Amino acid sequence: METKDVIGALAALAQESRLAVFRLLVEIGPGGLPVGRIGETLGIAPATLSFHIKELTRAGLVATQQQGRHIYCSADFDTMNAVLEEGGKFAAEV
Repeated sequence: METKDVIGALAALAQESRLAVFRLLVEIGPGGLPVGRIGETLGIAPATLSFHIKELTRAGLVATQQQGRHIYCSADFDTMNAVLEEGGKFAAEV
C-alpha cells in the first residue's frame, strides 16, 4: 500500500464519528449494515452520516452496496489489514 493511501485512511479515521462508524462496521463483520441502521445505532443525522460514509469510502475503508431500497455499508477488511501492515513496518523502522 502506498504511503499516501495509508495517510488518507488514517486521516479519514481521525474524526470521532467516522471512527465510530468504522468500528461498528468492523464489529458487525462482512455483511455490513444499512446506512439507516448505522445512523440509528450511533445517533448520527442522515446528512452528516452520508458525508462521513463518503469520506470513509474515498479512503477505501468502507464499501457500499445497493440492496433493494437500502444501501449497505461494510468495512473493507483488505484495506484495514494493509493499513495495519504498513503501520507495523513503520514501527519496525523506528
